[in-house]
Amino acid sequence: MSDQPKRPFLYVVVCAAGVAGDVGTLITAAQRRGWDVGVVATPLAMGFIDAAAIEERTGLPIRSAWRKPGEPRPLPPPDAIAVAPATFNTVNKWAAGVADTLALGILCEAYGLGVPTAALPCVSAAMAAHPAYGESLARLRGMGVLIGGRPPHAPGTGDAAAGYRWEEALELLAPLVSAAG
Repeated sequence: MSDQPKRPFLYVVVCAAGVAGDVGTLITAAQRRGWDVGVVATPLAMGFIDAAAIEERTGLPIRSAWRKPGEPRPLPPPDAIAVAPATFNTVNKWAAGVADTLALGILCEAYGLGVPTAALPCVSAAMAAHPAYGESLARLRGMGVLIGGRPPHAPGTGDAAAGYRWEEALELLAPLVSAAG
């Protein structure tokens, strides 16, 4: 038996937004704060990230598809989840209880398991103006999801990566889960 304390395990759920390519920033920050990290990506997010680099950094495969019955779980259960970037589509489906991807299935189940979860939305102001988005954020907050404070970016400006604070997810989760280290 190891004398090393168990490090908390963080799932980073990555959605398909332009800033997703910089998710390594969050992974590195989490590891420096004592977390072990596994990445779950939406199927579309796989085209936005460098999967090989992420798998090398975490030492674990990226999860994007459901596993077959009887296959081992490649990641341990999460102590917390950070959804970054959280897209308009994911926010609305998650709040509605739609679990049509592995990432959404994990997020929907996390509520029932009581897993602390933070989300850093990355949406344009035009998309955020849709009434469903505000209602979805309110529902997620009501479920205990911690929502980052970054305002929507101007339409046509892309994801405005320069203003995206990846570490905010860890700051939101810190009072709920103490990381080792």
